[in-house]
Amino acid sequence: MSVQSAIKRKTAPDILARKNGEPIVMLTSYHAHTAALVDRYCDVILVGDSLGNVMHGLETTVPVTLEMMILQGRAVMRGSQRALVVVDMPFGSYEASKEQAFHSAVRILKETECGAVKLEGGARMAETVAFLTERGIPVMGHIGLTPQSINTLGSFRAQGRDERNWAPIESDAKAIAEAGAFSVVIEAVAEPLARKITQEIAIPTIGIGASAACDGQVLVLEDMLGLSPRTPKFVRRYGNLGPSIEAAIEGYAADVRSRKFPGPEHVYEMKKS
Repeated sequence: MSVQSAIKRKTAPDILARKNGEPIVMLTSYHAHTAALVDRYCDVILVGDSLGNVMHGLETTVPVTLEMMILQGRAVMRGSQRALVVVDMPFGSYEASKEQAFHSAVRILKETECGAVKLEGGARMAETVAFLTERGIPVMGHIGLTPQSINTLGSFRAQGRDERNWAPIESDAKAIAEAGAFSVVIEAVAEPLARKITQEIAIPTIGIGASAACDGQVLVLEDMLGLSPRTPKFVRRYGNLGPSIEAAIEGYAADVRSRKFPGPEHVYEMKKS
C-alpha cells in the first residue's frame, strides 16, 4: 500500500504565529476556480461579504445573507487545499447576541468546513469574540472602516486621520486582541495609526488601506485584477489586461512579502492642520 502525505491546510494558530514574521498574504475568493489560483500564493483566503458587490452588483454588503456566504464558502473550500479559509459573518448574523453569533458561526464552520470566521466591530464585539473563541471558533476581527456600518457612517471614508480620533480605534484593536481573536483586519486607517496598532497588539494585523508595517495585507481579488469599475485608493491593480490572472496573484503575493505593497500612494496620511 502506498503512503501519501496529506496536504495540511494552514490554521488560525499558524497565522497567529506569524506576528512580526514573514508578511501574511491574503486575498478574497468566492469561486472554486479562483480559489485554486489564489491558494498557490496566499496564506489566507477570505470569502468576503464583498461578494455582494462584485458578484451581485449590490451597492453595499448589508443585504448579503448567511446562506450566500455558506454557498460561496463551500465553493472556495472545494477549490483550495493549503490556505486558511476565513468566511465573513454577514450583517445581521451576529450582532443581536453572542448566542446568535455562536449559532451563525457554527453553521458556517459545519456547512463549509472552513477554518475561521471574521466579524466586524471592536470593543462592542469583544464579548462576542471571547464567547466564540472559548467555544472553539477561531475569529478574525475587523476594525477601522467597517463596511457593514455604512448606513451609520454615511460614507466610505478613512479613519483616524486626525490624531484626536485615535483612542477609540486603538481601544478597538486592543479589545479584539485581548478577547482572543487570532488576527485583525485594519481597513482604511491612517498609516501612522495602523503602524502604531501593529506595534502595540500581540496578534497579527492585516492591512487594507492601512500600512506596509502591518503583519499582512488583503485586497479584494476583483479590485486588484482591475475588474471592478471603481476601486479605493488603497488598491494596486495587477491585472491591466496584460498578465494572466495567476501572474497577477503571484506579483501581488511577492510584493506583500517583500513589503513593496502597499506603497505611500496606497495608504492614508494624516490630515494637514
